[in-house]
Amino acid sequence: MSSYAARPCRWRLGRVLQHSQSECVGHSFSRYSKIIKSGSVTTMKNTEEEAQQPMKGAEIVIRTLEKLGVETIFAYPGGQSIELHQALGKSSLRVILPRHEQGGAFAADGFARISGRTGVCMATSGPGATNLITGIADAYMDSIPVVFITGQVGAQFIGKNAFQETDIIGVTRPVVKHSYLVLSVDDIPRIICEAFKLASEGRPGPVVVDIPKNVQQAMGVPVFPEEVKVKSLSSGLSVKSSDIEAIRKAIKKAQRPCIYAGGGIISSGASEELREFAHSYNIPVTTTLMGLGSFPEEDPLSLRWLGMHGTYYANYAANECDLLIALGARFDDRVTGPVATFAQDAYIIHVDIDVSEINKNKRADLGVIADVKEVLAELNKKPLRKDYTEWLNQIAQWKQEHPFSYIKSKPHTPPQPQFVIEKLYELTHGDAVIVPGVGQHQMWSAQFYKYKNPRQFLTSGGLGSMGFGLPAAMGAKVACPEKTVINIDGDGSFQMNIQELGTLYAEGIDVKMIILNNQHLGMVAQWEDRFYGSRHCNTILEDKDKQYYPDFVTIARGYKIPGRVVCEREEVEDAIREMLAAKGPFLIDCHTGYQEHVLPMIAPGKCYKDMILE
Repeated sequence: MSSYAARPCRWRLGRVLQHSQSECVGHSFSRYSKIIKSGSVTTMKNTEEEAQQPMKGAEIVIRTLEKLGVETIFAYPGGQSIELHQALGKSSLRVILPRHEQGGAFAADGFARISGRTGVCMATSGPGATNLITGIADAYMDSIPVVFITGQVGAQFIGKNAFQETDIIGVTRPVVKHSYLVLSVDDIPRIICEAFKLASEGRPGPVVVDIPKNVQQAMGVPVFPEEVKVKSLSSGLSVKSSDIEAIRKAIKKAQRPCIYAGGGIISSGASEELREFAHSYNIPVTTTLMGLGSFPEEDPLSLRWLGMHGTYYANYAANECDLLIALGARFDDRVTGPVATFAQDAYIIHVDIDVSEINKNKRADLGVIADVKEVLAELNKKPLRKDYTEWLNQIAQWKQEHPFSYIKSKPHTPPQPQFVIEKLYELTHGDAVIVPGVGQHQMWSAQFYKYKNPRQFLTSGGLGSMGFGLPAAMGAKVACPEKTVINIDGDGSFQMNIQELGTLYAEGIDVKMIILNNQHLGMVAQWEDRFYGSRHCNTILEDKDKQYYPDFVTIARGYKIPGRVVCEREEVEDAIREMLAAKGPFLIDCHTGYQEHVLPMIAPGKCYKDMILE
């Protein structure tokens, strides 16, 4: 049996459906396996041995993962998942043991964000499963494909408040794309395959598979499907020629066009198509935080990113254009402010693969439900280039007058966060993968490091989960060991999953860490400064003697990870060079002090004309 939430909108309705041949769309498994694992394509045909040899349900789960091309799983054991871990012990999968289930969830998320492959995370029932919820919600908000496998008490105990029982299907229903409760060992191969297909198809998202212990222990002869059949609203979507002509007609009329690109560009693999479209049509591009890197930020047509802490010129261009082309974006409130005043005089085109996003937050004059990569590919066949001289000159003036900037501090003073990130950008030549936590440091990481490639800035955008940075960077480095992965964090956010230092050491995961340590919950403190008369209520983290606390370098050394404290700006460059040269993980604790605010800023409820610049 599968627990399935019908999906006319993203909020789960909780309706249970049985899949049937008539309501399913068939998908070739060999085609699908390319999504799971680039390169070799596996098939689901049973080997002769498998066709005759009974296996435990737990072994069937792991064998199915192997056949799907999964190589890495982030898994924390417990009483109701011990069978799965015993099966993992005999498998080819690399099992990474996080020090907390939430760390494992974020690590699987980071793995998926950087690679585009589906991440896999496993936990036991009850507290193990509930510890995954923030990571599940984070993947849901940012449309990240992750399959979460949870152990469950035996089916005979479900609903009886058994030891470590939690209805994880019910608890996660609002924040999953789909969920399954497996009640028969014979259903395991099909359900696992469907879970992966659903997680990655169309608009990606998390899928939960809950497996009772008696099903894990039951014996069965696995029948691996050669074809994966799932019901999906995105199946069979195709680009309509009438939509392409309508977009071209709107562009032909426009005098001040602007492209607004979101995370859908990255998840659909449409970055190259976006670059070709922008250049061949000569239209400037702004991105969301989730879309950073989808368009090179040093490109003359780049407006960088817009929203509450985005560039002055991106916010003005998006709001004063006469044509706004939204591509794989969802008109988030941190972008639009009051929706009634956002781009109020523009003709709005909204392209998205998820029908529920069209007109959800902002009315579109033209809604196009399709894969944005395919839409751009069609538009690129017949470019319609105009000069837009007056418009582009206006944008150039905004760029010159209002770049991202800050007032540089005097020599031999604490390093400013912006300076640290600028120096990091210089020393890494803009090639590092940056994974921030959530807070002021997250915004500065987006402002002062210039991104040129998709999947280069991995951030918790929709949920804004403190504690995301370290474990997500860990997962990213596991997925792409050849890349330089740097966790830029705040002292508050870093402490929420600090225990994952143990995973870095034990697994030899070479993540570099920079803590911009201002002894405050900086973003909340900034709001207190701006809107609450600087009354800091529970946002100061220093000890009673106003000393820096805790000693992060000593903690790192306790986990056998080297580190260095930086107290003056003159020390920054040498410290970063030492970090980058280190073989293995390394931590820099930058004592920045609390003086800086993230600017510009559009206050809640205000529009772009009310932007705070200093």
